[in-house]
Amino acid sequence: MNNNIRILMVDDEFLALKLLEDYISRLPGLEVVAKTKSVAEALDILAKEQIDLLFLDIQMPILSGVNLFKSLQKKPLAIFTTAYAEYAVEAFDLNAVDYLLKPYGFERFVQAINKVRDILAKKTESPNEPNFIVVKVDGRLQKVLLKDLLYVEGLKEYVKLVCNGKQYVTFERLKNIEELLPAADFVRVHKSFIVAKQAVQSLEGNQLDLGRVKIPISREKKEGVLSAIFGGV
Repeated sequence: MNNNIRILMVDDEFLALKLLEDYISRLPGLEVVAKTKSVAEALDILAKEQIDLLFLDIQMPILSGVNLFKSLQKKPLAIFTTAYAEYAVEAFDLNAVDYLLKPYGFERFVQAINKVRDILAKKTESPNEPNFIVVKVDGRLQKVLLKDLLYVEGLKEYVKLVCNGKQYVTFERLKNIEELLPAADFVRVHKSFIVAKQAVQSLEGNQLDLGRVKIPISREKKEGVLSAIFGGV
């Protein structure tokens, strides 16, 4: 089993990418999945590949590294790099693991990687994720078992959670419910829908068949949905 930390490097400076790749090659357990100077290519790679760690330059043409990271629905761990110290606060506001000020040496790089290893180790050692979420329904706290949850639908200010034989409506934002659900088991397929991967029976056109109901897939999410549910077929 490959337990390497899978890395994507994004920087518009060739020498910066080369130096970072050299540093990475000196440490065991690190794997460069891709390196790119293009924001568009980075987004494409992130949509297709499992990335554990993103090295991201802040000063990028077209779209800044900060805005690129903000745009990601599923965010890997991130280490920001830049020649400008004034961006440090903004980077840490995004829960970055670390912030490397160019030019940085190998020792400083190792410190950042050790932080990443610590975070990943804690995730591995932590107890299994809860098998339920709790939502407020009609003034009471309702436990919703994840194994029973088929899909979630956003209804403006409300969210409907549809389970086997039951459904619950709560005054909540869909994004907040999405953050409660394990990404390994649930996927956002549309601005208004999240589905349980195991509940999907088939795909026809731009609709997922869950048996008794069909859920639409938005055009911009279709490729990611295919990868998440059908393995990219």
